[in-house]
Amino acid sequence: MNKRLLLAGAALSLLGKLNPAAADGVDGAAPPPVAFIEPWRWSGCYGGLHLGGAWADIDVRDPVQLVQDQILAAPLTTGVTTTATGPGGFIVGGQIGCDYQFSPNLLLGFEGSVSATTLKGSTNVGLPLGFPGDHADVAARTDMIPTLTARLGYSLDRWLFYARGGAAWASDALSVKGTFQGTPFDFQGLDLRAGWTVGAGVERAIWEHWSVRLEYDYYDLGHESVLMSDSTLGLSAPVDVRQTVQMIRLGLNFHPW
Repeated sequence: MNKRLLLAGAALSLLGKLNPAAADGVDGAAPPPVAFIEPWRWSGCYGGLHLGGAWADIDVRDPVQLVQDQILAAPLTTGVTTTATGPGGFIVGGQIGCDYQFSPNLLLGFEGSVSATTLKGSTNVGLPLGFPGDHADVAARTDMIPTLTARLGYSLDRWLFYARGGAAWASDALSVKGTFQGTPFDFQGLDLRAGWTVGAGVERAIWEHWSVRLEYDYYDLGHESVLMSDSTLGLSAPVDVRQTVQMIRLGLNFHPW
């Protein structure tokens, strides 16, 4: 009997040395494997929404000549007057694009976007040939800014730093209204102009399939001749308009891969 107890004790001692967990009465199964988190893939297409703010420089060249020479029916205005309307406002819109990550860190893609804006501003300018106090209210409004751009990015897993550039358009409405020598006037003009844009931003993957971005863009929409017409007086003439826009956008994108 003593021999049997000695043999059982020796067996338990040897088992404890080989498997301490078994000796303590703990299950000796292997621990579960550590979950592997795949790196974020920027390759693929996406779509999303954005909002933000914008400010513009819209310079209207010589609305004084437009009013005085058209109403007086003679080229009597001397000198050139340029008015700056300085619109500002909010934007909201959407974007859709596709990217290709052609190296561990470099990315190339393209994107189309449309931003609806509340950009508007106005100023007034005196009319030297009019009665005392005569002036023209010059106003500008931008309703829509579409873009088609390429972008080049550098990724650090879930972070993407990028620059973009390409073509841009703007839909504008202009007005010059007031009273000149007792005659009310209201010149109106519409313009769809083309230009270019450049910008830069940072994008961060936050959940599976979702990312957020913060972006700054500059738009140069050049000079454009806009026909201004007063339907009541039956008068019309062109003015030259110079436009640039700056924009800050916060966006949310969905990646369906």
